[in-house]
Amino acid sequence: MRYAIVIHKDKDTDFGVTVPDVAGCFSAGDTLEEAIEMAREAIECHLEGMLLDGEAIPVPSSIEIHQQNAEFAGGVWALVDIDLSKLSVKSKRVNITIPERLLNAVDHYAKRHGESRSGLLAQAVTEYMAVHR
Repeated sequence: MRYAIVIHKDKDTDFGVTVPDVAGCFSAGDTLEEAIEMAREAIECHLEGMLLDGEAIPVPSSIEIHQQNAEFAGGVWALVDIDLSKLSVKSKRVNITIPERLLNAVDHYAKRHGESRSGLLAQAVTEYMAVHR
């Protein structure tokens, strides 16, 4: 999943990061690069806690949606990739049946986007369930 982050920098402060789609998730860093990496860690930690608590993972919105919020005016936007399959929540191996054509399409898409098959399927199911509650 790709979460939008907004980064603000005031004089004499670190780079502050807000994750609009993950309520209560904030981070900071001395440099822009560190702020983005710390945001990735903060999002992963926050999502792990949500999974452990049985909460639904929030579906990311586009940057364009968030830019309409005056609270984020003047910020620098970035996207942070989060691989849900790598979170420390226990994974379980399953055997599923899927048409070969669809499996090939999944594998091709995952490879093109630098993801694993498991990560892509976990992300797709998570997003589907969040939208179709």
